[in-house]
Amino acid sequence: MKYLKLIRYQNLLMLALMQLLFRYGFLNFQSIPLALTDWQYCLLVFATVLIAAGGYVINNIMDQATDTDNKPSQVVVGKSITETLAYNIYFALNILGVGAGFYLSNVIEKPGFASIFIIISATLYLYATSLKQMFLIGNFVVALLLAISVLIIPIFDLLPIINPGNQVVLADLFSIILDYALFAFVINFIREIVKDLEDVNGDYNQGMKTLPIILGNSRTTKLVMVLSLIPLVMVLFYIKKYFFAYDLYLATTYALITIVAPLIYFAIKMADAKKSQDFHHLSAVLKIIIFFGLFSIAIVTYNILHHA
Repeated sequence: MKYLKLIRYQNLLMLALMQLLFRYGFLNFQSIPLALTDWQYCLLVFATVLIAAGGYVINNIMDQATDTDNKPSQVVVGKSITETLAYNIYFALNILGVGAGFYLSNVIEKPGFASIFIIISATLYLYATSLKQMFLIGNFVVALLLAISVLIIPIFDLLPIINPGNQVVLADLFSIILDYALFAFVINFIREIVKDLEDVNGDYNQGMKTLPIILGNSRTTKLVMVLSLIPLVMVLFYIKKYFFAYDLYLATTYALITIVAPLIYFAIKMADAKKSQDFHHLSAVLKIIIFFGLFSIAIVTYNILHHA
């Protein structure tokens, strides 16, 4: 169990499920050939999960002091796992993840794409060691990496097969996935700020310059409330422009219940949030919204097929 806590397996399972949903709940129903076979796509998921796991490991190594202040019960490195062992696990995960990415890049005859995995791995290291201490930079980086984990799907499964005959169709599919990546980015950016509110005491003790430390909890809370309107407007616009236009009532109902309603709940609860437990709860709400938001790709696909 200590090793599962080290790599934060719940988040990794969510990441893997999300990538599998985009392939088997969306792309497989588009009547187009895909660049990767099933096992190669699973290897892509595996590579992404391994590098993400490595990111969690190095983050746990670097956050020992902060986590001791904020979440002493969740500290793994230095307690149940030695720092040396944690570093060995970190290096092994990244070598395997980047190696799998290098192999897949050569399979699709795009060897340059291997740099994506190297850049992600390096960015996660920089985040853990320095970027997270910078004003808003760490929040932006984490949100961007989640978006990239969505965009890596069409990069490896659609771009290699593009040609003049299917360019328009593939551009539309890429655009849809880009919309989801943007949604994931916005929600996760907000969530990272909420997590900073939750961990403000430990972060202050470690000399970090997070938004709550610079602006104060009260102003940051109000700012988060305003920011939460952005994904709410995005989703409502998407529902009106696409779901209503094509009579996708199942997808509309799903989005209203699992995304719009929780976002409204989040904004309301944010107004009264003051304690660390409050922000922890709201962070979990945003995590659920991300999950249901990304899961909606399968619901929309099913609704289109059923409606047809």
